[in-house]
Amino acid sequence: MPMMTAEDLAAFMKREFPQSHPERNVYEKVGNDYVRMRRKVDAGDLRPGGTVSGPTMMALADNAMYAVLLSRIGPVALAVTTNLNINFLRKPELTDLVAEARLLKLGRRLAVGEITIFSHGMEAPVAHATITYSIPPS
Repeated sequence: MPMMTAEDLAAFMKREFPQSHPERNVYEKVGNDYVRMRRKVDAGDLRPGGTVSGPTMMALADNAMYAVLLSRIGPVALAVTTNLNINFLRKPELTDLVAEARLLKLGRRLAVGEITIFSHGMEAPVAHATITYSIPPS
């Protein structure tokens, strides 16, 4: 059973990270070692060429990993990204992005996860990331 629900995650992000525009993120599903979230894309997320920018997708991947980690360990604001590797696979559609995050390993000090990003309603992924987080001592 997750330690934080979708509602808990949304409230935590709004309280602790208002600068990340948490109102644009919807935590659609929180399960065992899994989070599915959607980012509402707007004009500020676009780049020349009519596509969603890489930094927008990286931020979504990082946010999804943070969410899946917190769903397991609870509201630990000082857990931080130590590595993020992303592969952009195809041009995203001009629609919301959906991230599916899976926790691959949870240790005492490090957590590793993978995130697949899709354009809403599309089957083929637009990006894939692996992320490592550092968990502060309790």
